[in-house]
Amino acid sequence: MISKIMYKRMLDHLNTAILLFNRHLVLTYINTSGEILFADSAHHLVGQSADELFKTSDPALLNNLKQSLLMAEPLVDRALTLSRVPNNVTTNFSATPLLVKEKVHEILVEFQQVDTHIRISKEEQLLTQQNTARLLVRGLAHEIKNPLGGLRGAAQLLDLELSDPELKEYTQIIINESDRLQALLDKMLGPNKLPNKKIINIHEVLERVRQLVQVESSKSLQFKSDYDPSIPDIYADKDQLIQAILNIARNAVQAMDGKGSIMFKTRIYRHMNIGRKRYKLAVKCDIIDSGPGIDANMMTQIFYPMITGRAEGTGLGLSIAQALITQHNGLIECESQPGKTVFSVFLPMGVAHD
Repeated sequence: MISKIMYKRMLDHLNTAILLFNRHLVLTYINTSGEILFADSAHHLVGQSADELFKTSDPALLNNLKQSLLMAEPLVDRALTLSRVPNNVTTNFSATPLLVKEKVHEILVEFQQVDTHIRISKEEQLLTQQNTARLLVRGLAHEIKNPLGGLRGAAQLLDLELSDPELKEYTQIIINESDRLQALLDKMLGPNKLPNKKIINIHEVLERVRQLVQVESSKSLQFKSDYDPSIPDIYADKDQLIQAILNIARNAVQAMDGKGSIMFKTRIYRHMNIGRKRYKLAVKCDIIDSGPGIDANMMTQIFYPMITGRAEGTGLGLSIAQALITQHNGLIECESQPGKTVFSVFLPMGVAHD
């Protein structure tokens, strides 16, 4: 005979949100996926009525639940908006009455988040685009480096043959500009060494970045933090993470024009999909600025090398950041609108599982 604890363990491993209401429509149980969907803990949610849980959501949610209770029949509905979390989500809903002596004793509710499938598809497309762009850039950079090395070598030989100091100035210009282009190509190629991973605290990384950009920035620019202290240490390269998040934060500072606010925020995510891999736990680090936002035409290109919205920019900061995070099996996403731009860094914890 399977115990209640075993049932709970099985439900906690499901990808769909499972809620159990008593006949008075008071929540008596919610699984782990449900906690993620509602962005709240079972300790806080259990005991709340359906009216409280769904008061700001699509009215059809509560109506369907009450109808299922009244008619003692299962009910299914699709594409309903649940607004319990900071950002509204679209879900498919099903309610199943559990009968005892032909009377409804409890109602089992299942939510399947439609947005998740859209997000995974978008994420896979983003990773494919970035990998394709990276391969093209690497090929182009290698093709340029060969003749560039020849030019520099020829300039050095010519410099040795010349005795006129004024003519030597020209050869030095060629050599210096060749070195500058070489450095630019190296940046375009991205990280050239594997991460040196150790056990680190993600908040030490974020605080280091916050201190660095705060020193570089205008005093009228505000820096805030909202950290989840329960996040455990992660296995990562501290220097690489600092560089990646610093590139993102500096972009935010440059977009702010010396005023506004930048928030560093962390949260833990459970059962997180990154690409085609699924992780039991992942850390989400948000860098949120109150700047003008990113132009819609730029949004699909911001992680490509040499793409920038600033005349003085190189367009390499975000590309390098994404490459560094990719080496940690992570991902960077961005959402932007005037007054709020959010760069989210997802870092998996532990190994992927099916």
